[in-house]
Amino acid sequence: MTQQFENKTILITGAAGFIGSNLVLRLLKTEENIHIIGLDNMNDYYDVSLKEYRLGRIAELAEQKPTCTWEFIRGNIADRELIFSLFQSHRPQIVVNLAAQAGVRYSITNPDAYIESNMLGFYNILEACRAYPVEHLVYASSSSVYGSNQKIPYSTEDRVDNPVSLYAATKKSNELFAHAYSKLYDIPTTGLRFFTVYGPAGRPDMAYFSFTNKLRKRQTIEIFNYGNCKRDFTYVDDIVEGVFRVMAKAPERKTGDDGLPIPPYGVYNIGNSKPENLLDFVTILQEELIAAGVLPQDYDFELYKKLTPMQPGDVPITYADTTALERDFGFKPSTTLRQGLRNFALWYAEFYGREQQE
Repeated sequence: MTQQFENKTILITGAAGFIGSNLVLRLLKTEENIHIIGLDNMNDYYDVSLKEYRLGRIAELAEQKPTCTWEFIRGNIADRELIFSLFQSHRPQIVVNLAAQAGVRYSITNPDAYIESNMLGFYNILEACRAYPVEHLVYASSSSVYGSNQKIPYSTEDRVDNPVSLYAATKKSNELFAHAYSKLYDIPTTGLRFFTVYGPAGRPDMAYFSFTNKLRKRQTIEIFNYGNCKRDFTYVDDIVEGVFRVMAKAPERKTGDDGLPIPPYGVYNIGNSKPENLLDFVTILQEELIAAGVLPQDYDFELYKKLTPMQPGDVPITYADTTALERDFGFKPSTTLRQGLRNFALWYAEFYGREQQE
């Protein structure tokens, strides 16, 4: 396999996060002679021990790869001084910005966190890329930018000016900021709209994880829009493979007829392109949790299921059109929901323990 990133310095923000940590692992597994800097503020939006577990896995693998270096820095992308000193001392050639305050519902009650991380933090990253030029800035956008769009599947050609949450608005602002910086300063940027990412050691606020925690405690799970929601669930390994391929191929710098740069700017969807009904999703999840021993064979799910109305900030369906990703990078996510949830259930059983059978 050819080394895509040999002798490169790569900065990954949000490196203790779900996608960030898996991306670091992917790079360490397949690449040689790379220097990876991970930045994360380790906030307590969810259980910090999960973030520490992910960092532990990275440290173990990094020890086995003497040709690669891994350095973790605890810090906030909203700290301009820190970001500039980091860029000045390390001069990363590739930057992957995955640090963000996540979650649609949390943005309704805690807007400040989103403005600080998703807007001010991203602005600091862009300014640092301008001051210390990079080969490629890749950043996380979100399927939430599609908001209340009626047309499906969602295409990157669609207009996205109907956000239904502050979180979605901040992610759209990232794309606008990136476009302006690409145009003004010729910085190659690529935004990636992720669709409902799931998998082992994921985010506990996501439905598959929170449902599992609640079912274990014999608590009721709420299924919104009376179960008439569909989500384009995308397995984390597929997301990471997409990010990996995009990192290696920056948008080309070109000059327009006016003698000014044509913005080296791109945006892609990364999704499974197979929306799953939430009730079907819950059925598969419960089957895999029983098979993995997380829940007992005779578990009565009907006791703990409650169908409820649509929540503020939610949309009835997400569905990715990944034509552009396939065309430009030869990649299409393919992990089935059952396989992905099986992997999650087996990890959960190992991490949290199996249910004691009577």
